Amino acid sequence: MGDKKIVLGVLAHVDAGKTTLAEEILYRSGMIRTRGRVDHKDAFLDTDRQERERGITIFAKQAGFTWRDMEVTLLDTPGHVDFAAEMERTLQVLDYAVLIISATDGVQGHTLTLWKLLERYQVPVFLFINKMDQPETDADALLAELKKSLDERCVSFVCPKDGEPDDFYENIAVCDDRLLEQYLYREEQSGRQEDNPPVSEQEIADLISGRKLFPCFFGSALKGEGVEELLEGLYHYTRMPSYPEIFGARVFKISRDAQGVRLTHVKITGGSLKVKQMIRAAKRQGDQITEEASYTEEKVDQIRLYSGEKYTVEQEVRAGSICALAGPAHTFCGQGIGAEKTNTVTVLEPVMTYRIVLPPGSDVHSMYNMLCQLEEEEPQLHIVWKEQIGEIHAQLMGEVQIEILRNLIQERFGTAVDFDEGSIVYKETIADVVEGVGHFEPLRHYAEVHLILEPGERGSGLQFYSRCSEDKLDRNWQRLILTHLEEKEHLGVLAGAPITDMRITLAAGKAHVKHTEGGDFRQATYRALRQGLCQARSILLEPVYAFRIEVPMDLIGRVMTDMQTRAGRFDSPQTEGEHAVLVGTVPVSKMGGYQAKLLAYSGGKGRLTTAFTGYEPCHNTEEVIEEIGYEAEHDVENPCGSVFCAHGAGFVVEWNRVQEYMHLEPVLADGWKLQDGTLYGADVDLNSQGKEEAGSFAAHYARRAGSARMSTAEDFIGQEEIEEIFNRTYGSRERKKQGWARTIRVEADSDTKYKGEKTPQEEYLLVDGYNIIFAWEELRELAKVSLDGARGRLMDILSNYQAYRRMHLILVFDAYKVKGNPGSVVRYHNIDVVYTKEAETADQYIEKAAHRMNRQYRVRVATSDGLEQLIIMGAGAVRVSANELREEVLAASAQLRQLYLENGESETGNRNYLLDGISEETAAYLEQSVYGNQQEK
Repeated sequence: MGDKKIVLGVLAHVDAGKTTLAEEILYRSGMIRTRGRVDHKDAFLDTDRQERERGITIFAKQAGFTWRDMEVTLLDTPGHVDFAAEMERTLQVLDYAVLIISATDGVQGHTLTLWKLLERYQVPVFLFINKMDQPETDADALLAELKKSLDERCVSFVCPKDGEPDDFYENIAVCDDRLLEQYLYREEQSGRQEDNPPVSEQEIADLISGRKLFPCFFGSALKGEGVEELLEGLYHYTRMPSYPEIFGARVFKISRDAQGVRLTHVKITGGSLKVKQMIRAAKRQGDQITEEASYTEEKVDQIRLYSGEKYTVEQEVRAGSICALAGPAHTFCGQGIGAEKTNTVTVLEPVMTYRIVLPPGSDVHSMYNMLCQLEEEEPQLHIVWKEQIGEIHAQLMGEVQIEILRNLIQERFGTAVDFDEGSIVYKETIADVVEGVGHFEPLRHYAEVHLILEPGERGSGLQFYSRCSEDKLDRNWQRLILTHLEEKEHLGVLAGAPITDMRITLAAGKAHVKHTEGGDFRQATYRALRQGLCQARSILLEPVYAFRIEVPMDLIGRVMTDMQTRAGRFDSPQTEGEHAVLVGTVPVSKMGGYQAKLLAYSGGKGRLTTAFTGYEPCHNTEEVIEEIGYEAEHDVENPCGSVFCAHGAGFVVEWNRVQEYMHLEPVLADGWKLQDGTLYGADVDLNSQGKEEAGSFAAHYARRAGSARMSTAEDFIGQEEIEEIFNRTYGSRERKKQGWARTIRVEADSDTKYKGEKTPQEEYLLVDGYNIIFAWEELRELAKVSLDGARGRLMDILSNYQAYRRMHLILVFDAYKVKGNPGSVVRYHNIDVVYTKEAETADQYIEKAAHRMNRQYRVRVATSDGLEQLIIMGAGAVRVSANELREEVLAASAQLRQLYLENGESETGNRNYLLDGISEETAAYLEQSVYGNQQEK
């Protein structure tokens, strides 16, 4: 094989081992004596200080090496997505590329981006699957993933085992129809011979160069495994491109050396280039590139061939060489020189805009000119001068690039700048109460987390609480979960914007004694939050300005029209002397450039003042969501599903099926059952620990006093009546899964508005007995003397109240502290009284009952327990505080007294019949006289 020269690029997702492979290749070829390592900060190609400090490649670097008689120019490109534009411009000058896939990570999102870019620029690709020394890596499984995610024509080039070479060549032959026919014909005619393989080396090389075949090599760059096989594959299956005799070159990078000399990095694509030669290229005019009308001619003063930090000076370079030219001052990335055509259209563009904040006293115009030098060096950096406001804005790829740019400005120009947010930052919140469940259980790991998500006050931000019992989950795990909730910015599911104005409460959790680690709860917590957001009705929020516009009277109509077209809201204009003043609010996104417009049409007489006033529901949610195109279910960095384990392997469950697999009982769900004549709930202890936070869930049972009485045999009712109450209370319909409602706009909700009611329904009132006793002063005083007496008085009051309201009333008392208590349901006149079983609270009973009953009946729950109010709202019931119930009772008492008098009875004093209690005979009389023969249920 004759001498050949190729330009080889190394590409990968960040942390896939790209620089490590480049170091190993240079070492194996004899270019360097010792291998450098990223973690040791001595990599040969990471020459910049920031690269070594951060352990990432920021700038594309080159190095030359020889393998046998093949000369290779190796280009190491950045792997971080923020510097993907630096990588993209390098693709234009590559003959071949090595795409590195991490065996532990597989095909990543950025890997697919690289693959599409390689396809766009038609670069032949060799694949190197790195980190195969890691445990549990499977070459066959990885190859199958490559075939599925990248291309079916990915073929393993690992040396075939004895007896299997036919499969190797057959896999290659099927990549091309013509070659497959020839392969089958050769096999039929003569069979395979050792010295005459059915597919020749030249045919394989042609398939690779035509992007019809993608060889795959497996190994470990860190340990040097598989690297020589890759180099041998490159040697045998690459071909040097043919170049024309006419000189041509393509610019792919602009840089400056330590002395400030401007360097133009090019690939010679035809002919040759000598020192002092004049080069002719298209000139850039603003943002336009002209090929015919305007050209520039510049002289090449020096030609450098770089290898790492060092370079050699050459007098002449021929086609296929990568070199740096000193002398040209008007070159730019993508420019064609000589016979080469200019191409500056790229796929990757900056996605964020920031305002550059200069130190006080800085010359903004001088800084703008200096930043333009960086712009020509950094293709992903766009410097924009805002003439109207005198600001410099930078369009960047991401946050990491901001830090790099800040350091570059400091080092290059000695100025410490900062970056302010200049783009619109959307946020998200929710409109209802949901329970999010996250489970993380790959093999030998375990964690499950249940979070209650509640909408908060606008502008309240995120608040985190815990109401999980330490009997169920150790305090240290609970603290860790809260830490994970607070440690990062969580994204919503509509547009991937940060969430805000929510109260997130740890309701339940579970750990494994042996297998749970701290990282497990991080995963479970993140997944629980995302799963809850997927269930909730989400609202997209946008920043809003409070504005004040002052204009001459004859222009106020135009100002009002302008604000209306900008989705603004305002009051009637006011008059101040000869001017009219308009005050209101308007989305920040709609006010760009309005200051200049106002000054223009008002002749400088208009005045606009704005102030940020917070976030409000977005005025064009559908448009923003469509523009952003965020898909929560495909966000690999913020997964919505959970990981469960079965048969020794983990598997992913989508968010809408997590509750079918979770191990703990849901907190805001059903799960009750009838057994042995007693109502039982899910065994979930929601007992709060410690003092409650202001405005958070109220602590459970803080107002409970004493123990409930044991029910006697006479108090129990028969099996048929219990089943009747059970069916009447819970119904028999199966629970339906709720989908993810991507809400656009949400109407104002009232606490007293019954959710989901379509037709008039029977009404049920669930009363938390002890909560009401200790909330009403007269009953609380009575409880100090006799708790049993207070219970009896409340039962009488509610019995009379039910006679007037004609609803189904269930009064629930805690008996969870009574050891061995099986629980009971008794009939007291016209109401049902429930005594919960051991280890079961009234809160639990009410939560479960409200959730079930709400599907068939109108449900109201009377309690002043903040936690319980929150949960019953999530179940769709209407909450009634203890004070509100007292007011209803007093009102009913007045009406009942009036009806009592109208039926001929005399009033004996100013009595409150419901609060004082009346006899059974009187209650029966009232029911007969007022409602007729009403039958009890």
